[in-house]
Amino acid sequence: MKIGVLLGGSSPERDVSLKSGKAIISACEQLGYDVVSIDPKDGVASLLIKIESVDLVFNGLHGGDGENGVIQGLLQSMGKRFTGSDNESSAICMDKRVSKALVSRKNILTPNWISIDSVEKKPTNFEIDYPLIVKPNDQGSTIGLTVVKSDKELEEAITLARRYTKIVLIEAFVSGREITVTIIGNKAYPIIEIIPTNDLYDYECKYTKDMAEYPCPAELSNELTLKIQNIALMIHKLLGCRHYSRVDFILDEELNPWFLEINTLPGMTETSLIPKSVGAAGMDFKMLIQCIIDESLKDI
Repeated sequence: MKIGVLLGGSSPERDVSLKSGKAIISACEQLGYDVVSIDPKDGVASLLIKIESVDLVFNGLHGGDGENGVIQGLLQSMGKRFTGSDNESSAICMDKRVSKALVSRKNILTPNWISIDSVEKKPTNFEIDYPLIVKPNDQGSTIGLTVVKSDKELEEAITLARRYTKIVLIEAFVSGREITVTIIGNKAYPIIEIIPTNDLYDYECKYTKDMAEYPCPAELSNELTLKIQNIALMIHKLLGCRHYSRVDFILDEELNPWFLEINTLPGMTETSLIPKSVGAAGMDFKMLIQCIIDESLKDI
């Protein structure tokens, strides 16, 4: 089978995607597949030719059109099998306002939020107390995200977030332990706790070795672990995700899990979280890639 690995692209997460793509390509080659790399930044003609030449597209893009449903829509229109969620689910999950609203309707905790568009200079009818989280509505990797503690910081944070998006999300800050759950197929894997060296699990901590600790499985009771895993799997299904995802939470002092966001194309670098989670369950990186490929081949 010939596999095309989508990587790079033109989003702010291009560098991370290149690293993920390189790791995926290496694993696919070790598994014996014929592999070709596909970078959308090389142009439409090259993109279409390479996609047509492969049996399966392994999507290693992060952010932008690689994650918001655009590339998925193209692949679907071409009748091409690909890994990860389809165009509709990808669009829903990338839009944090929509995913939070859908989750909230199922009585799953998520921090209170409001959003402002590109015209509004500051929020109106603002009833969320400081501290706040200000972030782009449709970016990942903590790009453009700020913890805000005053009106002056709020204006600066909105300006920063607008460099990356038209819609800015302003969210209540929930103090607690940051945890994340890997979903592959119909199974939730060991929970990871994220303990950054910085005050915030920011871009630097995410992609620099030794700038965060990742206890896995997280130190939680069996009962609480199962509860959080079940909520993560419920969110994965509710939002129409397929093959794999990663669901992020804050666990407050009362041990209540608060849904933050879901990642339909999580990182696959050496510092990424999904490989750490499945590793705790005895699955190495090659096995992980094969497992995702197997999940994609189940689709009709």
